[in-house]
This record gives sequence, structure tokens and C-alpha cells, in this order.
Amino acid sequence: MYKILVALVVYYFSKSFLFAGIAYFITSAFEGVNAQQKGQRRQANGGFSQDPFEFYRQSSSKYDIPTMLMALSAVVMKADGKVLKAELDYVKQFFTQQFGNQFSANHLQVLKQFLDSNSIPLNEICTDIRNRMPSEVRAQLVHYLFGIAKSDGNVAESEMISIQNIANLLGVSQQEFVSLKNMFYRDVNSDYKILGLDADATNEEVKKAYRKMAITHHPDKVASMGEEYQKGAQEKFMKIQEAYENIKKTRGFK
Repeated sequence: MYKILVALVVYYFSKSFLFAGIAYFITSAFEGVNAQQKGQRRQANGGFSQDPFEFYRQSSSKYDIPTMLMALSAVVMKADGKVLKAELDYVKQFFTQQFGNQFSANHLQVLKQFLDSNSIPLNEICTDIRNRMPSEVRAQLVHYLFGIAKSDGNVAESEMISIQNIANLLGVSQQEFVSLKNMFYRDVNSDYKILGLDADATNEEVKKAYRKMAITHHPDKVASMGEEYQKGAQEKFMKIQEAYENIKKTRGFK
């Protein structure tokens, strides 16, 4: 926009397309140098700016989904006050399988920056994800975050609260959240909660809820995403089937 404005001003005073064209290309050259210098400064800085919000804004303009997911991962990893190796390994495995060669050491540096930061722009990031991703994928992200929390064998209450907050910001319904939660954080009624039911539901209500969940959460819903999304979707689908089979066995119906 600035290049065009300069060219128009030059043309207004000179009435010459030639001079206007020269002004346009000179301005373009200066902008190219500035962009290169900024890129070199970012590279010297480890590939990102020092302020997480500014780095997020720069990256998200490039549709950098890994950066957004790193931020969400960091929120959950920091929730209980300690970052464990099991959590880091889980995140690395997910990103390696999900993004392949696009995943690099720079992304781990981004994760470290978010882990070290006292302020992560969670509202902005979740709003961006909500606008970009369909509901099935957003639910799968919550499933992934529970996977991080559970990677050390236990989902802490502080981690649960963080994931609940993220789920709300992502527009994941409370019923969906409770279903996902009970796949990782079980009690005596978890099978019913996974299906979105109370324990006093009728057999017909159980069957109807299962059919609905099976359609809604079929792995084909995220077929366009990467391998790790599909793996997570398959695990979630198996949990739904397992919950249904447990209820059937307990109640003795077919």
C-alpha cells in the first residue's frame, strides 16, 4: 500500500508515469531490505521475537498451526507447576507424527518460550483456532490436551481446570468436555458420562446415545488431518465403543 501511495504522489507532481514507476520500484527495494533485516534479526533470536504475543501474531499470519498448538500444550504442561519429561515426550511424538518434516527444533524453542513465559495470549489463540477449525477437530485438540495431562499417569485437578478453560474458549460444549474427561479421568459412572448420559438412562436411551456418538466422533470426521489426529480420533472412538460395551455387559442387553 505504501509503495502505491508514493508512486501516486510522484505522478501527481511530475505527471510522469516513468518517474512514478521509478519511485514504486525504489520503495519496493527499501521494503525488501527492511523485511530481510527483520528476518535476520528474528533468525538470530532463535526464530521468534521475545514477546510471546508478538511472536504469535507474526506466526499466525502465516497460518502456523504448530505455534498455536505449542501454546496450548504449554498451558497444560505448566498447570500443575512442573513440566515432566513424559509430557515433553508426548508432545514431541504428537508433533513429529502430525507435522513430519515441518516439525523442527525451532518449534521446540517456541514451546520453551511459552513454558518460560508468564503470559500466554490464550484468548486470542483459542479465538483464532475456533475461527479456523471445525468442531470435530477442536474436540480432538481437547482430547490431545488430556493426553498430555495423562502422560505421567495422572490428571491433576489444576490440569483439569486448564483444559476446561481451553475447551470453553474453543467452543467445545460442556457435554463434549465431560465425555472426553471421562476417557482419562474415570469414576463409577464414567461409561455413562462418555456417552453423555446419567446412570439412570433407559436401555433405549443408551443405544440412541451410542449411535449418535458413533456418528459424531467417527474417525472419518478428521480424515483430512494428519496421522496423529486420526490416531487420537480412533482412540476416542474405541473409548466410546468400550463404554457402550461395558454398559451392555452390566445391564445384560444386546
